[in-house]
Amino acid sequence: MDFIQSILIAIIEGLTEFLPISSTAHMIFLSSYFNIAQDEFVKMYQVSIQLGAILAVVVLYWKKFFDFKKINFYIKLMIAVIPALVLGYLFDDYIEAVLEKPVPIAIVLILGGIILLFVDTYFKNPQIESEEAITNKKAFIIGFWQCLAMMPGTSRAAASIIGGMQQKLSRSAAAEFSFFLAVPTMSAVTLYSIFLKKWAVGDGFLKGYEMILSTPENTKLFLFGNLIAFLVALIAIKGFIEMIKKYGFKIWGYYRIIVGSLMLLLFL
Repeated sequence: MDFIQSILIAIIEGLTEFLPISSTAHMIFLSSYFNIAQDEFVKMYQVSIQLGAILAVVVLYWKKFFDFKKINFYIKLMIAVIPALVLGYLFDDYIEAVLEKPVPIAIVLILGGIILLFVDTYFKNPQIESEEAITNKKAFIIGFWQCLAMMPGTSRAAASIIGGMQQKLSRSAAAEFSFFLAVPTMSAVTLYSIFLKKWAVGDGFLKGYEMILSTPENTKLFLFGNLIAFLVALIAIKGFIEMIKKYGFKIWGYYRIIVGSLMLLLFL
C-alpha cells in the first residue's frame, strides 16, 4: 500500500463510517479494485484510522461528550456498547475471515439497501426526538441491533439507526445516537487492534502499534490516514443529518443496491 492508496482508504473511511452504506465494504472494494495487498498492516490500518472518524464525532458534539453533569448520557452509552463488546470478542476471528470475501459482502450490501427502501414507511410516528428521552432499556436494545453490523457489508450506522427507529426514535435522533454510540464501540475495536491484538507478521506476531512504529513510512501512513479520516468525517456527519431530515433513507437504499450490484459484476 503506497501513500496515495492509504489516503484513498482514509477518505472512504471518513466519508462512509457514519453513513448507512458500510465503510468496511467500501474499503474492501477499493483495496480489491486497486490490488492493494491485504497484509496485516493494511488490515490493521483500515481499523486504526477509525480514530480520526471517532474524533470528528467528539469535536462536533463536544458539548454532549464533555458535559460531565449528565452522567446518564455516559451510562446509556456504556449499556448500549456491551453487546458489541461481548459478541465482537467472541466472533473476531470469524469476522476477519469474512473480511477477505468481497462477493458475500456485496450481497449483504444489496440486501441492506432493499431494507432501507422501506425503513421510512415501516417506522412511522416517532416518539423520541432527543437523546435525553432514550431509556437505558432502549439503549441496550439499540446496542443489540448494532451487532448486526458484525457481518461486513451491513453497516454499523445502518443497523444502529434502524434499531433506534424501531425503538421509536425520530430519524435525526436515531442518527445522532448512532454517532454517539460509535465513539465507545469504535474506540474499543480500534484500541484492541492497536494495543492488544497480535497480528501475524512474517514468522512471528506483532501488535498494531509495533507495526505502526516499525518504519517511518508506516507511521506516516497512520498519522496522515487519521487526519484525512477526521476531516472528511466532519463534513460527512453534518451533511448526513441534513439529508435524512429532507430525504429519509430511501436514497441510501438505492445507492447500496447500485454499488452492491456493480461490485458483484466486477468480482464475479
